[in-house]
Amino acid sequence: MFGKHLLRHLLAGAAILAASQVGANEQPITFLVGFPPGGSTDTMARVVGEQVAKTLDRAVVVENRPGAGGRVAALALKNSAPDGNTYLVMPNASAVFNHLLYDTETLGYDLLSDMRPVAVFASGPMGLAVNSDLGVDSVSEYIEWVKQQSGGKGFFGSAGQGGQTHFSGLAFGDAAGVDMEVVPYKGNAPMVTDLIGGQIPAGISVVGDLLPHVESGRVKLLAVFGEERSSLVPDVPTFQEVGVDVVAGDSWTGMWTRAGSPDARVSAMQQAVTEALAQPSVQQALRNANLVPSDLQGDEMRIKVADELSFWAPIIKESGFTPDR
Repeated sequence: MFGKHLLRHLLAGAAILAASQVGANEQPITFLVGFPPGGSTDTMARVVGEQVAKTLDRAVVVENRPGAGGRVAALALKNSAPDGNTYLVMPNASAVFNHLLYDTETLGYDLLSDMRPVAVFASGPMGLAVNSDLGVDSVSEYIEWVKQQSGGKGFFGSAGQGGQTHFSGLAFGDAAGVDMEVVPYKGNAPMVTDLIGGQIPAGISVVGDLLPHVESGRVKLLAVFGEERSSLVPDVPTFQEVGVDVVAGDSWTGMWTRAGSPDARVSAMQQAVTEALAQPSVQQALRNANLVPSDLQGDEMRIKVADELSFWAPIIKESGFTPDR
C-alpha cells in the first residue's frame, strides 16, 4: 500500500495541477470518491486523475463524499449535471452489492439506469487464507479441517457484512459443501490483524493486503477466486484447479458518469484513462498496491457489471442476509 510520504506527494501534486490548469471558461472535471482520503480508492482516483488532467489539459478535482459504503457519492453523481464533467470512482464491492442489497428508493439512484459505465481502472485477486499455525496447507485440507470441527462450521473473517468478501466465503462454502459463517470486521486491516494473531482461523481478503504476511510465513494463501491464476501470486492455484467449482472474481475499481452524458466527453475520458494507465508511474503505483491495470471500458464494463449482478443475486438471496439501513 502507498506510504504516507508518497500519498502526501500525490495529494500535493493533484492540488498544484488543479490550480495551474483551470481555464477562465473551463469547468474542472470532478472525480467523486465515496471514501475518506488516503484509502485505496481515493489514491487510485488521484493517481489516474493527475494523468487525465495532463492529457485533457483540464483540472481534475478529487472530491471525497464518504458515507454509507459509497452510496453518498453515487447519489451525488446522480444529482450532477449530465455534461460529462463529473465521474464516480467506486469499487465493484460498493456498486454491485449496494444495487443488490438495497432498493432504488433506499439508495436514491439506480446503478443501471442512472449511471453510465466508463472504465475499469484496476483489479486485484481475492483469496482464502488461513493462519499458518492451523496446520493446513491446501484447500482440501482446510475443508477436512472444517468438517472435523465442533458443529462443522468454518468461521472466516471478512472486511464487513454485505460485501464481496462476505459473500465470497458463502459461495466457497456452497461449492465445497461446508457450512461457512462470517465473522465481520470494520475493514480489512483489523481482520488481517486477527488472522495473523490466530483469533480467527481463516479469512477471505483481497490478496494484496495478505501478501506481506504470506511472505513472512504468518498466513497461508490457499487459493484465489478468479478464472485464472493471478500474476501477483502465480504459484497459488484457483479454486477450480483444486476441485472447488467457484469463481467469485476479482476486486476491481471502476469509473461511472451520469447517464445521458455526451458521447464525445465520455470517449475523451476513456482515451485519457487508457493513456493514464499506460504511464510507468501509474503502473508502478498500482504494483505498489498489488493491483493490475485493466483495459475494460464502456460496453465491456457494462457486461462485467451485469455478469456480477447475475452471479451474486442468488447467493445473497439464499443467504437470507438483510443489511442495516
